[in-house]
Amino acid sequence: MDVIIIGGGIAGLSSAYTLLQLGMTVTILERNFCGEEASWAGGGILSPLPPWDYSDPVTQLTQLSNRLFPKFIEALKGEAGVDPEYRTSGMLVLNDSSGEPKDENEDARYRTAGAWCAHHAFPMRQVRSHDVAPILACDEPALWLPKVCQVRNPRLLRALRKAIELSGGNIIEHTEVTRLKIQQGHVQSISTGHGDEYTAANYIVTAGAWSSKLLHEYALKLDIWPVRGQILLFKAQPDLLPAIVLQGRDNFYLIPRQDGHILAGSTLENAGFDKHPTFGARKMLLAKARALMPALTDEILVGHWTGLRPGSPGNIPVIDSHPAITNLYVNCGHYRYGVTMAPGSAHLLSNMILKKAQPFDVTPYRWPV
Repeated sequence: MDVIIIGGGIAGLSSAYTLLQLGMTVTILERNFCGEEASWAGGGILSPLPPWDYSDPVTQLTQLSNRLFPKFIEALKGEAGVDPEYRTSGMLVLNDSSGEPKDENEDARYRTAGAWCAHHAFPMRQVRSHDVAPILACDEPALWLPKVCQVRNPRLLRALRKAIELSGGNIIEHTEVTRLKIQQGHVQSISTGHGDEYTAANYIVTAGAWSSKLLHEYALKLDIWPVRGQILLFKAQPDLLPAIVLQGRDNFYLIPRQDGHILAGSTLENAGFDKHPTFGARKMLLAKARALMPALTDEILVGHWTGLRPGSPGNIPVIDSHPAITNLYVNCGHYRYGVTMAPGSAHLLSNMILKKAQPFDVTPYRWPV
């Protein structure tokens, strides 16, 4: 076996798929069901929110992924026969959540946005919100980013799983890794809660918010923590909302799906590993959704769930080999953008394992020491 991947979320699945396409043999070990943690729970916006608020390492990785996504999706559709509903829906960035006229800070933010978009050749223009989305309650100056894409997370995960299995990848669920056997700076094997032992040439930890916990003392200074996010799902008429909408300094969003479902989210909560939805979050998100789009009422609310994002400093993931263990790698800490960064992160990781050249300097994603 060339590679064992520990964790079957979007990072693990995309890494497995990429390595399989390069001719490697891969097994995924997942403690529950593949793709049913944060990867499933997120919104699938393929852009930071908003992109100009993030550092260059986040920008370069998300832009790499955006370049890779079209061929990535087409290959998955062809191999798995599952449509992940990747599409360019655009994103409307509203002023702020108060509805007040722009202040000096908002003007500065607009200038920052304009400079960032110009520098990165990222299409943007100023519009009135009703020019793009007449269904919104407000008609105010806004920024329109027409090239922002989205993907439907559960369908992407389903496509990846099927493509991995068809490519000869082995997926073993309900198997929690409990111990890494390390000798002379090398992983010799891993053990599971069932008492089984697995061996491979290389081991990759893609366990999301649980990555530091899984590695125990071998985590060193790897700083990954759980951040709870709660989201609502409405069932509306198709095409009622034509674009993603991002509002305010807290980055509340609405995401329309092709079949009329609309996601509204999300919270950022330091609640440890508690995944329980809360009434307070439901009430808050529902109020925000209705204020922005009055058609989103309690009567068409059909879902409320949580996910635990893998928090990281600056939203910069760690994609690297262990500083002292030669055949141990991580691909984790993507925080809010695991799906957004998935193809790019898998590309960087596969280059590391196969000793290939990288598309840019990967120093920002090194293991902290």
